[in-house]
Amino acid sequence: MHIPDGYLSPSTCAVMYAATAPFWYIALQRLRKFLSSRLIPLISLMSAFSFVIMMFNIPLPGGTTGHAVGMGIASIVLGPWGSIIAISIALILQAVFFGDGGILAIGANCFNMAVVGSLVAYAIYRLLSGRAPLTSGRRVIAAAIAGYVAINAAAFLAAIEFGIQPMLFKDANGVPLYSFYPLSVAIPAMMIGHLTFAGIAEAIVTGGVVAYLQKVDPSLLRMTAADVEEGVQRTSISPRRLIPLWVTLALLVVLTPLGLLASGTAWGEWGTEEVVQEQAGYYIRNLSTSERQALASDFRSLASQTSNGSLRNDYNLTAQSIESGNINEAASLVQKHISSLRDASSQYGSIGDMVSNIHEPSGLKKWSSIWTAPIPDYAPSFMRSEVAGYIISAVVGILLVTLVTWLIGKIFLASRWNNGS
Repeated sequence: MHIPDGYLSPSTCAVMYAATAPFWYIALQRLRKFLSSRLIPLISLMSAFSFVIMMFNIPLPGGTTGHAVGMGIASIVLGPWGSIIAISIALILQAVFFGDGGILAIGANCFNMAVVGSLVAYAIYRLLSGRAPLTSGRRVIAAAIAGYVAINAAAFLAAIEFGIQPMLFKDANGVPLYSFYPLSVAIPAMMIGHLTFAGIAEAIVTGGVVAYLQKVDPSLLRMTAADVEEGVQRTSISPRRLIPLWVTLALLVVLTPLGLLASGTAWGEWGTEEVVQEQAGYYIRNLSTSERQALASDFRSLASQTSNGSLRNDYNLTAQSIESGNINEAASLVQKHISSLRDASSQYGSIGDMVSNIHEPSGLKKWSSIWTAPIPDYAPSFMRSEVAGYIISAVVGILLVTLVTWLIGKIFLASRWNNGS
């Protein structure tokens, strides 16, 4: 659900920044009003938890991946405005330092997950939990449902943002400049994975953490309890009380490499080469049996006319993959040789039809490389071990979250002191 750069037009990104800015402003003002030095560690903890939990990728239908976000539990512990700040910090740091989400798309990603996700989770939780005691099982159920609805609301908005791009932004030939899937594809593709696996993951995380807090420190749930007036000032958090939660977070960091087990890329987060491969796979999957046979036959004919041995073998392998139903391998080979296939498309009708449906959006190609993250894909260049690199990235992320939260707290507390409030 982290929209990369290049999938949304610059004008769409500007609109999403404008839509998010008022919520950031209100959240910061409310945070400034109620902020205390004892609250800063709690905001830092929730932001760090969100950062780490988003590293636990899970496999979704179609060979893509997804993850929980943590907006549900952040909204329940901090309230919606504190959650907006906490989730936004995590998302911004992921984009800037790890390339998870685009720089231009920060506004859109924060609007979807931090703003809408937090507000929806808070509203659903308050509605369903009512005046139930803090240790009631009703609150666990309410939290799980709130997390589930919130992440799906965020996913739906992302799908709309993807889907309107080919409607609004095309080149002179009618080729989409940015995201290339229309609403009819983007919405079901995004929502199927989130209504099932990713949504369930968010529900389990939110409900599970609430159940855990009910046992170790129920007072952390009091801020959003219906019988307490809204406001952070009603909760005084000693940093020592958060030690067990930081220890739990440290254990999660050690387990983050489990997120590497899910192969594939999240839907809509492909690089430019993956975009070609995804379109090729989509095209081949939607062919009838006879059309697949014709395409495979064209590849065999092209192979027989090719003098380059390596290329000939790949064309034959593409034909075999199409016939056997191994679409992912066929699509990968098409992406690998897309330039050669375009050159040969006029001589082979089925291949010509395929490549005419595979586009390399120029806007996506232009803007996707606007920023190079220092630690792209949570893989430090100095680490040989992928597992160790993933863990180090999680630790770096937590340290960055803690630093940013501390700086925000210092600035706001100094401002309050100077204003005599």
